[in-house]
Amino acid sequence: MFGGFEFLPIILILGFLAISMGVFTVKQQTAVLVERFGKFQGIKEAGLHFKIPFVDRIAGKVNLKIQQLDVMVETKTKDDVFVKLKVSVQYKILKELVHEAFYELENPHEQITSYVFDVIRAEVPKMRLDEVFERKDDVANAIRRELEESMQTYGYGIVKALVTDIDPDLEVKKAMNRINAAEREKLAAEYEAEADRIRIVAKAKAEAESKRLQGRGIADQRREIAKGLEESVEVLNSVGINSQEASALIVVTQHYDTLQSMGENANSNLIMLPNNPTAGSDMLTQMVASFAASQKLGETMKLENTRKELVKRPLDENY
Repeated sequence: MFGGFEFLPIILILGFLAISMGVFTVKQQTAVLVERFGKFQGIKEAGLHFKIPFVDRIAGKVNLKIQQLDVMVETKTKDDVFVKLKVSVQYKILKELVHEAFYELENPHEQITSYVFDVIRAEVPKMRLDEVFERKDDVANAIRRELEESMQTYGYGIVKALVTDIDPDLEVKKAMNRINAAEREKLAAEYEAEADRIRIVAKAKAEAESKRLQGRGIADQRREIAKGLEESVEVLNSVGINSQEASALIVVTQHYDTLQSMGENANSNLIMLPNNPTAGSDMLTQMVASFAASQKLGETMKLENTRKELVKRPLDENY
């Protein structure tokens, strides 16, 4: 009887080992694949589970979280510029296709990388370097479409594909910076030229307005002078001085007024010729003679035109 109790500890230990080997837990966002004698038995999700010791075994664990794979690809653009693109692929294993994701692909990272290389080296050579920067979202969408079609069969869902970096050759970047700087300098020069043009136009308009106002002032001044002379002549006529004598007196008076104003300015370099006392009278005589000659010439030309009209008229009437 006592001999039966001798094996009890061993039995208890074996039982404890059997229970511990048959009980397991699965973490959240994880799936466990169970095999029985090497054959797929089932998928266990988060929680407490049991398996038959020495018969069932855990073949592997699958992470159901969203994962990211970064791929660096070097290719050539349409304008023969070598460029490196960094692509970030966000993917996850689909719950309903855990079996395919675990058993179908030996190395899913290599598979995804191959598809990324294939798409980029098919799309980027169709674009120029500037277009690659402008249409990087189009490249990312093409990668996502290709991966979705190819990887879903193997139980992988593509959440997003991003082109996170575009890195041309160093010399190309320097050339692009020089082009950008030259464009900005050209734009700055155009703005400066436009500003100069506006200043010149504004200055010309101001000068034109100044000349117009100056001319109007001179005209008004001369008009007032003429009125003053007219009034002066009328006053002198009222005291018995005829128009010619009045004109001579006014000319002489203005002549001496001019000399006086010149004498008041010690720094004046103006020389007035002639400046003798009879200069005013001589100028008036010359002006009167010029007006008389002009009037006589005008009357002669008027008579000549009248004679020509009279000679021409009978000829026109005959016709």
